[in-house]
Amino acid sequence: MLNTRNFAAMTAVVSTLLTGSFPTLAEAATRIEWWYGNGGRIEVAIQEMIANFNASQDDYEVVGVRKGDYEETFAAMIAAYRAGQHPAIIQATERSVLTMLNSNAIVPVAKLAEEHGHSMNKDDFLAPVASYYVVGDELNALPFNSSTGIMWYNADHFAKAGFEAPAQTWDAFEKQLYAIKDQGISECAMVLNTDFVWSMVEGFSAINDLPFGTRANGRDGLDAEYVYNTTRTVEQVERLNKWVDDGIIQLSGQGMSPGQLFTSGTCSTWSASTAAHAQVEAEAKFDWSASLQPHLAGVEPKNSNLGGAALWVLQGKTDEEYAAAAAFLDFVARPQTQAWWSETTGYIPVTNAAYELMAAEGFFQKHPTREIALLQLTRGEPSDNSWGFRFGNSNQWWAVINEELQAAFSGKKSVQEALDSSVERGNKILRQYEQINVGN
Repeated sequence: MLNTRNFAAMTAVVSTLLTGSFPTLAEAATRIEWWYGNGGRIEVAIQEMIANFNASQDDYEVVGVRKGDYEETFAAMIAAYRAGQHPAIIQATERSVLTMLNSNAIVPVAKLAEEHGHSMNKDDFLAPVASYYVVGDELNALPFNSSTGIMWYNADHFAKAGFEAPAQTWDAFEKQLYAIKDQGISECAMVLNTDFVWSMVEGFSAINDLPFGTRANGRDGLDAEYVYNTTRTVEQVERLNKWVDDGIIQLSGQGMSPGQLFTSGTCSTWSASTAAHAQVEAEAKFDWSASLQPHLAGVEPKNSNLGGAALWVLQGKTDEEYAAAAAFLDFVARPQTQAWWSETTGYIPVTNAAYELMAAEGFFQKHPTREIALLQLTRGEPSDNSWGFRFGNSNQWWAVINEELQAAFSGKKSVQEALDSSVERGNKILRQYEQINVGN
């Protein structure tokens, strides 16, 4: 017996074929891939952003692919590029900036935007954010999931100890932490985050206008050298080491992450990214807040350092694919998109227009801790010491300094010995990078 329902469907298909009303290959949307390294709540937001772009027009389709964490995604990109099977867009962390700039594998996003009828001027972005990706006044990558470290605190613990909020200077803040411990208010006054070198060592140098390395922290040449073992950054690491010895800081605990140690109410303070808002808002069952990072007494604080990643466009694609990439990046940079992204994830809005839009809509009045990172990043006039870091093979150095500081915290080395060793080893890494990339 003839299935009339199937027959009707087949008739419709044949009719479409005969009339030619179906989309031809020329009319089909141009498809590109974007490889990223975020999981969890951030990946959900990324996929929603992609879906919103795809639904906003019919010419292009972006497909988001997670290749693992940042390191795994970066390694996958390198292998794919060599094989000619790379994506149009790659997400890479701020530690990869120099590698990307010297790779000869990128298309600067400002140039790409201009060629396809869009605008992506560096002056449209928050200056300390754009500075990481600008060379010769040209924006090379689109700042994306950008953040900086702020000081999270348990407001209930501070109130019980007689304090309204964390003090503005490190000396005064230290007294607060010892008071919280001495009064038995919490099991630990601070939990040390896994990326504490970023927020409490590198960030300390930037905020207090101290050189981390020569040549404007590597921005002015590949012949830069680390010098943080000769500045008051040594004092900061000595302070952290003392806190470890005195039980002020908890390094880890019973399988709980640093974030969980804070949101559970176990530890009173936590220096971590502003992007932790999603976790804190979802998990903390106490009165919590956040403040700017402390600074040295008598110092006029500068802007803090940047974290997170940016979107880079890779060479080797067709004009149609580049048009798709340009349209997508333009969509990502729009004030409405940036405001939504920031409100959803806790990352900062990277453009001035998005910041102004969120302020005008009263978002920061309702969520004051969301503005702390922006106030800290835009504070003061940036200097050579606070504009940002641009050192070669930074990930290798990162492993070295963490290893050395663990040796100091465990009593195997003095702080000065650990910092001296990390600088010596780090400078060898810089020379290796310089030798390979000189002339780029």
